[in-house]
Amino acid sequence: MEIKNEAILVMDFGGQYTQLIARRVRECNVYCEIKPYKITAEEIKAKNYRGVIFTGGPNSAYDANGPKCDPKIFEIGIPVLGICYGAQLMAETLGGKVTGVNDNKEYGKTDVEFDTSSLMFHSAQEKNICWMSHTDRIEEIPHGFKITAMSKDCPVAAMEDIKRNFFGVQFHLEVQHTVEGMLYLKNFLYNACGCTADWQMDSFVTDTIKYLREKIGDKKVLCALSGGVDSSVAALLVHKAVGKQLTCIFVDHGLLRKDEGDQVESIFRQQFDMNLIRVNAKDRFLAKLAGVTEPEKKRKIIGEEFIRVFEEESGKLGKIEYLCQGTIYPDVVESGVGESAVIKSHHNVGGLPEDVGFEGIIEPLRDLFKDEVRKAGLELGIPEFLVWRQPFPGPGLAIRIMGDITEDKLDILKDADAIMREEFANNGLDRQVNQYFAVMTGIKSVGVMGDGRTYDNTIALRAVTTSDFMTADWARVPYDVLEKISNRIINEVKNVNRVVYDITSKPPATIEWE
Repeated sequence: MEIKNEAILVMDFGGQYTQLIARRVRECNVYCEIKPYKITAEEIKAKNYRGVIFTGGPNSAYDANGPKCDPKIFEIGIPVLGICYGAQLMAETLGGKVTGVNDNKEYGKTDVEFDTSSLMFHSAQEKNICWMSHTDRIEEIPHGFKITAMSKDCPVAAMEDIKRNFFGVQFHLEVQHTVEGMLYLKNFLYNACGCTADWQMDSFVTDTIKYLREKIGDKKVLCALSGGVDSSVAALLVHKAVGKQLTCIFVDHGLLRKDEGDQVESIFRQQFDMNLIRVNAKDRFLAKLAGVTEPEKKRKIIGEEFIRVFEEESGKLGKIEYLCQGTIYPDVVESGVGESAVIKSHHNVGGLPEDVGFEGIIEPLRDLFKDEVRKAGLELGIPEFLVWRQPFPGPGLAIRIMGDITEDKLDILKDADAIMREEFANNGLDRQVNQYFAVMTGIKSVGVMGDGRTYDNTIALRAVTTSDFMTADWARVPYDVLEKISNRIINEVKNVNRVVYDITSKPPATIEWE
């Protein structure tokens, strides 16, 4: 897509918060793009970016084998902000000195003192909490810079060269734990880069529809529709762009939530008047998954089978040039695309077979976070109940059943999950908690029911709060709600005699169990 007049470039050096930096920039209503650190100064100049942000990363700036930027970036004449490793790289490249810290390393919340005459810290508090995570530090600042912040164990917590509009911060201003982080970022975007905050979600929707119309032309598109918010918004964007050239294929693999298949079919056929083909493929998927227990293998099998179904259906429809998918940015990051390490593959990223059989893949939401996708959905006119539908992974309940998958296990989990969702809605938690679901743990335990011994299944409940789905905290659900859910599951769902609640945050866990 053609970039905006006020675009910021986020250069990825492999940091865990790269995508979060981009999200924070967009929260300031400034458009941004993420590119690998290998992008050249000439490419940056040609794109006419208003500013550049260097991300953090796991390497040392003084390591000859570590990722380096094109040093000519500092000669273009546009503002540069380095965060953590990015600040250290800036210092090292421009003649400063970075060293390792043997003692007094800083991790977590740290008291920092600021020079509020600095452009970055204009209108900020002189002392505040910032989030540190580093084993190296800037020992000597480059010529032309001055120190603008310091902590007890970090003499250069921030630096700036105001003449050249170069800024470096050792802490992570993008995370919520840095109290005034958004103020510092806005100072860079508005005061240093001169951005006017004119990028809104409606402009994303309008520009994306225009881009899709031009890209697709008179060709046909097949959409992998699951009924979740991601694929729904992706499908609506394409539908707005090319209308009946889009055919949505809804693969009911039997791994959906209770009654979900019928709901999806009704909504998209009747409300949105889309070309929709429903494929009832439960038996096919269960046969492929029989006896498979390894999570990544499940994902790969389901991803490949999805594509095979699409190919078969598209063969019946004549020539189909494009496949549309609801891939969003966390899918891309967690699948190890770019500089980030692989955490798990997603069916619409890492699970795709190489011989897809289409001219190309269309992923209109690839650069958006979940909350941005919801905003786009509302902008498109999708009803709130669908926009706020619970996030649901492409592999469905297959990755919420530990171990092998059987029809009996699916039935148990569907009933348990339906009860949990119903009680969350009954108690007003369905919009307060960002994601919640039941898990078939694969654990059996001894119980007592009706004066008799039982040896049955354990259901785990998972509920998290998060703003971006890259990090998450376990939800503090009231005990009486948990008690009601537990009692209902044990009394209403056959072959369950124990319910537990997962109180692990992300990291170290992921939101899903597999």
